Amino acid sequence: MPGFFYLKKFIKNFLDKKLLMIGKSHILNIRNNYNSITTLEDVDYKVFSQFGEDGIIDFILKQLKINNPKFVEIGVGDYSESNTRFLFENMGGKGLIIDCLSDLENKVKKNIKLWQGELSILEKFVDSSNILELLKENNFDQNLDFFSLDIDGVDYWILNEMPSDFSKVVVAEYNSNFGHEAEVTVPNIKNFERNKYHYSNLCYGMSLKSLINLMKKKNFYFLGSNKKNHNAFFVSKKFTKEKFFPNIIIKDIQNYTDTIIRESRDIKGNLNFLSKKDKLKEIENCEVIDVANNLNKKVLLKDISYD
Repeated sequence: MPGFFYLKKFIKNFLDKKLLMIGKSHILNIRNNYNSITTLEDVDYKVFSQFGEDGIIDFILKQLKINNPKFVEIGVGDYSESNTRFLFENMGGKGLIIDCLSDLENKVKKNIKLWQGELSILEKFVDSSNILELLKENNFDQNLDFFSLDIDGVDYWILNEMPSDFSKVVVAEYNSNFGHEAEVTVPNIKNFERNKYHYSNLCYGMSLKSLINLMKKKNFYFLGSNKKNHNAFFVSKKFTKEKFFPNIIIKDIQNYTDTIIRESRDIKGNLNFLSKKDKLKEIENCEVIDVANNLNKKVLLKDISYD
């Protein structure tokens, strides 16, 4: 039914234009209050991001006076819901987006107009062994303004390969299911798939504590998270918090790991909506890396002791 197809496409394009217009209007309005913002949650706002990352990203970039960003986003899906789509459509800039989704370029083209800026699209499975090479081959290994990583897998190991100060701003997903005490990540497994590593879909990525400590080694400071508590934001120490974000209050780490998201699944793949304690119990026998002690040794999550 070609008529239905074109109608569906028309409606989607119409709604996307409305979203973009409303988003731009909201962002322009709230920019007047940027100098009085005290937490990233205050600017949490969704246009095309998964949750409220769009508003936070605009706030950080504007405070750093970045208006034409050079960016990389790894883990974008078809780009309909991503951390850099609004950035690209609102600011333009030069970007590289990477995902292992098949026929990626054609799927992305259905959601954005590529003439609006320089956007390179790379269909690739990213891991710690190829990240640096991929960035260099595509001329995105230097002078980055914004870097986003969300692949629900070996995110820690990818960041571990990156040099110090590899970008001005970094947003990376963390796994709140690990809680605030654990400094852990999943092992560095080739072609890691979240649903295959554990049926519950709960054991993936890295804990917030492990992410913060890793980013400290890369010369970044933690600025906060989105309201849903699963994406952490970091700024290079070259841009001091005292100068650029003097009013931002960093809360205790536990405040950034409490989440109401319930996406757990049972052994048959059905959603079973486990609560926080039950989620941790569900994955206690999963093998993880206790990065505070030994990067080369797998341990069961339940066997890790906390000081």
